[in-house]
Amino acid sequence: MAQEYCCASAVEGAESGPHVPFVLERREKEEENWRTAVSHQLKKQCTCSSERAKAQVLGFVPILKWLPRYQLKDWILGDVMSGLIVGILLVPQSIAYSLLAGQDPIYGLYTSFFSSIIYTLLGTSRHISVGIFGVLCLLVGQVVDRELALAGYITESSSNNTTLGLGMGNSTGGPVCDRSCYAIMVGATVTFTAGVYQVLMGLLQVGFVSVYLSDSLLSGFATGASLTILTSQVKYLLGLELPRAQGWGSLVKTWVSLFQNLGQTNLCDLVTSMVCLAVLVPTKELNDRFKAKLKAPIPFELFVVIAATLASHFGHFEKEYGSKVAGAIPTGFLPPQLPSWSLIPNVAVDAFSIAIVGFAITVSLSEMFAKKHSYVVDPNQEMYAIGFCNILPSFFRCFTTSAALTKTLVKESTGCQTQLSGLVTALLLLLVLLVISPLFYSLQRCVLAVIILVNLRGALLKFTDVPRMWRVNRLDAAIWLVTMATSALINTELGLLVGVMVSAFCVLGRTQRAQALELGRAGHRELYEDLASYKGLQSQPGVAIFRYEAPIYYANQSLFKKALYRCLGLDPVKEKARRRKLEKHRRKQEEVAMTTGGEGGTKGKEKELTTTTKVFLPNQVNFHSVVIDCSPVLFLDTAGVNALKEVYKDYMENGVQVFLAQCNTSVLESLNRGGYYPEKGMGEKGRVFFTISDAVLYAQSLSSQNGDCDTSC
Repeated sequence: MAQEYCCASAVEGAESGPHVPFVLERREKEEENWRTAVSHQLKKQCTCSSERAKAQVLGFVPILKWLPRYQLKDWILGDVMSGLIVGILLVPQSIAYSLLAGQDPIYGLYTSFFSSIIYTLLGTSRHISVGIFGVLCLLVGQVVDRELALAGYITESSSNNTTLGLGMGNSTGGPVCDRSCYAIMVGATVTFTAGVYQVLMGLLQVGFVSVYLSDSLLSGFATGASLTILTSQVKYLLGLELPRAQGWGSLVKTWVSLFQNLGQTNLCDLVTSMVCLAVLVPTKELNDRFKAKLKAPIPFELFVVIAATLASHFGHFEKEYGSKVAGAIPTGFLPPQLPSWSLIPNVAVDAFSIAIVGFAITVSLSEMFAKKHSYVVDPNQEMYAIGFCNILPSFFRCFTTSAALTKTLVKESTGCQTQLSGLVTALLLLLVLLVISPLFYSLQRCVLAVIILVNLRGALLKFTDVPRMWRVNRLDAAIWLVTMATSALINTELGLLVGVMVSAFCVLGRTQRAQALELGRAGHRELYEDLASYKGLQSQPGVAIFRYEAPIYYANQSLFKKALYRCLGLDPVKEKARRRKLEKHRRKQEEVAMTTGGEGGTKGKEKELTTTTKVFLPNQVNFHSVVIDCSPVLFLDTAGVNALKEVYKDYMENGVQVFLAQCNTSVLESLNRGGYYPEKGMGEKGRVFFTISDAVLYAQSLSSQNGDCDTSC
């Protein structure tokens, strides 16, 4: 027989009439045997048919689904334009961000090329641009520099005279690996490991984890990492050869090292950096200010790169002034190569944090633009897509990729309709890789550093939003500040972990500091709100109504009871102890009165007793029943059910009835499983009502039947 919850209700409009309860009968749910359930799931997942196979292939390679429906006349122009413009922007940025990742310039172009193609095939977002991303380049660069230092490479100059065998040959003259080669191998191994993590998370269907990385957390992390990126590029602006600081507090260590070596500044690099900054900063501002009027952003970065390369080449900056340049950039593609398996244990932990950041950024941008343009993305498929964007290119010595906000905004604003624009971008990059790349030999590294710094502008401007964030939500602002400060001042990866922990503690803290309210009724409406917050609310005679605005579970069940007792002004546990003490004192006084004998003595002692016991009388309360509004209680665990049992028992011992109102189905199930209801019938325990008004009417009618409407504790 189905379980019956005796949720009583009064006849509408009969507040002073008899109370007419009724019972809702729950639908009986057949609990499936676990073996049957497992067998059903296995059969569902393992059954093979032509339709299922087709659905699996189309789901894994989404381009097969949307390409046959491609609207050539309407979409091709926007896709071609956006692909060309993003490609033009990617050329200088790919070369520049290679510097941040500790790689040679050609590998930034490889990375952008392969990721554009792979995401076009596997991605579900129509608008995001997947490729190099500053924060990930920083994280990869930190791992590369650490492994280089452990391998004995201290500065970049050591690459000219130091080699290291990596098992790629033998001791009798096989191939050896210099600093650049080792850096490439470390970067590719980190990328491969991060991609494996992401694919495994896709297989385990854990795409939902992105919801636990809030916008304030990701924004704070990106801003803190941007400060670290800015600091790491200052040495290139000044033309200094300094090893990247390792360990915690690297930002502070780097600035100390910079100030100690200011005397070695290369004036040619400094002047070039200042000129490029003077050109790019205002032109970036112009692009942002007039983006609504411009059909496409003007590629000032590409113009600066071309001009700086020509000036460096004809001015002989490398020979005459010792300026560091990009160097030889080969054309074509290198043969694929497996990652270094021996390095995977060294970089496994770093690769996991890189995988989480890359996935979180990609999914958040995908969902943001999907919502804006009214379509749906699959987080798990995005995990596969970004994972293979890392695994496959790692064989061609690429480094980690993800979606990038700036290029995605450009892509969207220039008319992108589908990921076909990614193929157009890849074709442009292919042209650069096969023909144009050697022309960037004389490009100064300080120019690349300027391009990186200018692209940090958006993240650094987040500091101006802090006052607004603080006014809107102080907890979110605190999460942003803590994550940013930890990422910048202590350690980038640690900043992400600290941000997640602070976010979790903030959510937990909100349940620990839940509001406890005593409610009153608004006129004759069935509306009950906080007496302290609204005027004109009426307390119900003989009934106290309480609301606790949080779930009740093991971490806050004691706080719930304290809040209830404090709000109603009656702690039944203390009241019970006081009554026991009063009873003990009364009996002692009676014994003293009996031993004195005589009528006069007895009367005197009775007077004394009356005077004495008035001190121990309980506080006068004006209710005989308590109604707990459970509408904000999303769930109960075992500790929460036990807390409600204790509240009921303690108040009943003091003559106060306890009723629950507006419980959701989950709470009702928890009460049933936790034994809150008696086994047979409802009796006097555990009454649950649909509305607060029903509970109040029942409590008042019950008191009237007992002839004690004004009972006080």
